[in-house]
Amino acid sequence: MQNKLGLPEDQIARARDLAARIAKPVMEFIDGHTTVAVERASLRLLGADGADANGVPVPNILVDQLKDRLHGGALRWYVNALLKKGLGPEELNVQIADGLRVGDIPHGDPAALELKAEQLTSQYLARVQANRRHREAKLEQFKGKNHSPLLYVIVATGNIYEDVKQARAAAGQGADVIAVIRTTAQSLLDYVPFGATTEGFGGTYATQENFRIMRAALDEAVEQQQRYIYLTNYASGLCMPEIAAMGALERLDMMLNDSMYGILFRDINMYRTFVDQKFSRMLNACAGVIINTGEDNYLTTSDAVEKAHTVLASQFLNERFALEAGLPPAQMGLGHAFEMDPAIKNGFLMELAQAQMAREIFPGAPLKYMPPTKFMTGDIFKGVVQNALFNFVSQFTSQGIHLLGMLTEAIHTPFMQDRALALDNARYVMNNMADLSDEITFRPDGAIVRRAHQVLAETVEFLESVARTGLMESMEQGAFADIKRPRDMGKGLEGLVKKGDDYWNPVESELKAKLFGA
Repeated sequence: MQNKLGLPEDQIARARDLAARIAKPVMEFIDGHTTVAVERASLRLLGADGADANGVPVPNILVDQLKDRLHGGALRWYVNALLKKGLGPEELNVQIADGLRVGDIPHGDPAALELKAEQLTSQYLARVQANRRHREAKLEQFKGKNHSPLLYVIVATGNIYEDVKQARAAAGQGADVIAVIRTTAQSLLDYVPFGATTEGFGGTYATQENFRIMRAALDEAVEQQQRYIYLTNYASGLCMPEIAAMGALERLDMMLNDSMYGILFRDINMYRTFVDQKFSRMLNACAGVIINTGEDNYLTTSDAVEKAHTVLASQFLNERFALEAGLPPAQMGLGHAFEMDPAIKNGFLMELAQAQMAREIFPGAPLKYMPPTKFMTGDIFKGVVQNALFNFVSQFTSQGIHLLGMLTEAIHTPFMQDRALALDNARYVMNNMADLSDEITFRPDGAIVRRAHQVLAETVEFLESVARTGLMESMEQGAFADIKRPRDMGKGLEGLVKKGDDYWNPVESELKAKLFGA
């Protein structure tokens, strides 16, 4: 990546230092707490699965049984029950679904408990590592066959089997990434439905079986298309860690996973979100999953010109929280968007400046660039032009993941032909100006360079303010996205648990050992 903007390295370093300072007290809080979702995710990674006759998932049954003992961790009770009953996870899960209370079973030999937990943890994390190796082998086999940036489309029928048909069609039309949009408001459910689902509004339920079905279908498409097809879903909301665990087990490749999105845009309690995001990101790091962050959403509630610096500030914070969870830059799909009012004179120059700035500041990250949505209308012809300009900027600034704009945005969920036209638009623009960036330099005193320097300076000033105030306090005051979120309110707060001195979670310990050598 050429340095076209001449951004001050000392300001970039200052922003990263401020992000680390801002994150430090939050990390101290995170390390002293667990949540019901972290405990359920850990149980899933030791084999807890299935549901009772009413559809209540076994991990939820277990955590509800142990709600007064979670300060010590849920795993000791599950592993102890496996030993005392002499059963494997599948058989024990059936008994739990039928009413067995694991908290009533006396504990046996602690050494045997440790050994059994180590065996189960190694077994399930070996499956995760095998998935990662499979992906890496396929990417090497089909090296150079994907588009650059990766062309990303969504499917959202509500029925996983219909999603499969649309995903196969999109892969055949040239898509590199298939994102299965989650059904409306699933992020606010504090459980993960069990099994395949065929009904959903605005999207399809994220379940482990749905993940398995779609991954199998896309693996067939990989062989047909002779290029790797990435699968994306959401590790966000109240079940963020659990969905990350399911994605790791079923070989998802990307997951939407932001450190603050749920707080700001779903009113999920900030304590709960911060704890959940670290554990989910540790799982993503171990699985080789690329996270997609949600900075584009800031511009749906704030003006894209006036508040551009909040997008960059969030990118710095998402980067810091990702590093704290063991995620390397190559797995950080930091988000931003082409969302300025098209009526603004020279708005394109500011969009180009923002995208180039992000690319130069985060050179190792596969940035995820989001299409125009806020100012799209029913004029599909104007929409095609807006998307073409977006495609131009994405190619020119070497974005990593390119979510295609649809001509029918704001009208209806895309039809298959809408995706085909969007893919054709992107390929046409990107192919015709593939090497244009190498031919162009920016005037040092020009509008693009000045805009990028202005946004970076405003970002540093903004982060200075957040560092003085504190991140949680700043979010309470509405510093991000003009949305205020009290720390002692929000969905899911009751699921936060302070760790006791006896807290035991061998999954967390093994993840830390793999990621940090601790």
